[in-house]
Amino acid sequence: MRIVTLVISSRESTGQRFSRAFEGEAQGNVISFESPALLFKALTGKRWELLNLMTGAGPITIREAARRSGRDVKAVHSDVHALLNIGILQKTEKGLIEFPFDAVHVDFTLKAA
Repeated sequence: MRIVTLVISSRESTGQRFSRAFEGEAQGNVISFESPALLFKALTGKRWELLNLMTGAGPITIREAARRSGRDVKAVHSDVHALLNIGILQKTEKGLIEFPFDAVHVDFTLKAA
């Protein structure tokens, strides 16, 4: 099962993970955000719904994603491009979009200041 993990980590921590990866240590499928606010700004409710309907769907067109979600093509297009920029969606060689993972794991801890 391919899982992508979304984490909250500082730039320093992300840099350390990058260094370990550069040295050959596997880091898994991880996408880092600097704060919970950035994660929630990037992954809105509608984008979570889009990921949910794309899980296991294989490569599809943006128009098909809009049809399946019952949403406007233009709005889905905007969300797809935001998710492509984050790296959670990918484009195939044929220009289709896909969610190449079987699951999303969100990993962060909220602590008192």
